[in-house]
Amino acid sequence: MAADVTFLTLALVGVVALAGPVLALPIQWRLPAVLGELLAGIVIGSSGFALVDPTDPTFSLLADIGFALMMFVAGTHVPVRDANIRSALGRGSLRAGAAALLAAAVGILIAALFATAHAPLYVVLLGSSSAALVLPIVESLRLGGVEVLAMTAQVAVADLACIVALPLAVDPKNAGRAALGALAVAACSIALYFILRPLEKSGVRGRLHRISESRKFALELRIQLTILFALAGLAVFSHVSIMLAGFSFGLVVSAVGEPRRLAHQLFALSEGFLGPVFFVWLGASLSMRDLSTHPEMILLGLCLGVAAVFVHAALRVLGLPLSLGVLSAAQLGIPVAAVSIGTQLGVLLPGEPSALILGALVTIAASVVAGSRSAHSFAQPPPAQDTHRPAR
Repeated sequence: MAADVTFLTLALVGVVALAGPVLALPIQWRLPAVLGELLAGIVIGSSGFALVDPTDPTFSLLADIGFALMMFVAGTHVPVRDANIRSALGRGSLRAGAAALLAAAVGILIAALFATAHAPLYVVLLGSSSAALVLPIVESLRLGGVEVLAMTAQVAVADLACIVALPLAVDPKNAGRAALGALAVAACSIALYFILRPLEKSGVRGRLHRISESRKFALELRIQLTILFALAGLAVFSHVSIMLAGFSFGLVVSAVGEPRRLAHQLFALSEGFLGPVFFVWLGASLSMRDLSTHPEMILLGLCLGVAAVFVHAALRVLGLPLSLGVLSAAQLGIPVAAVSIGTQLGVLLPGEPSALILGALVTIAASVVAGSRSAHSFAQPPPAQDTHRPAR
């Protein structure tokens, strides 16, 4: 196995992580960059040339920081303050609930067919949606309209609910402890909102921003990261996923209002380094050889992916257009967290982590096709430019 993490190791990770942008470069493919980063990790990790050791504590810590930051950024992308989204919340919540009911039936069936005891986990996976994937697709394709707003609200509700439910589903024996931990993280996030919101309204945050910008202190970035790490530490201490800490704090920042400069800084930190480190680490952690010795796990992954698409496409009966339903089935954060938590706890079967990622890849492929289809019906024209506006 590879030696401890060094600067050369990080350089290797940075080089192979470029596979993400390379695969995502063709606009017509609309592939997420994380796909290439996962594949790169598989090549240099346990399933490939073993050039990196995913069990190295330093590598694992950097990956955990990247995961927390990635989920934080995903939370900030949820348009909590958008009045149009709030108005569509009722219909979106109804559809998310219907998807959860259908996911319960299908998830229990899949667990019975493959003789696993992980029905609760499959139910959460099938009912989940990834705001971090769906929202960028909606924005890049300029999708708009009442149905797109309702679908966006549905994705946000499902994402948040499944993030809370996942730790309980992965390890049902310790569900009580995980529930208390989730409540502690949620309570701290709510408290943060009631602390940060008055600071925003009173102008304290604005004055801090001006001082930080003029003196090059990056105070807001330091404060945000400190709070994020504190919440992540609470999550680890209370035995829940750092995903919940990152996403809930991201929702708080979205509700309060995030300065554009801070958003750019966090995006650069997440997408430029720590996010790719996490996905390369995750790919390196997967043992794809288990799929060859347990071929039934390949079928399990395909079943989970197809079933997730079916569950969301079935919302057509509630008025959701088929292309938007399939688009809302895109998964990434929940399966990734399930693999991370399940591997750390040792509760997943051999080959099952790879099966969960395979299922997520099926939903991503379906959502890419559905996004292209949706563009024909729901794409909005670009905003007209004001030709009379004076140049700066």
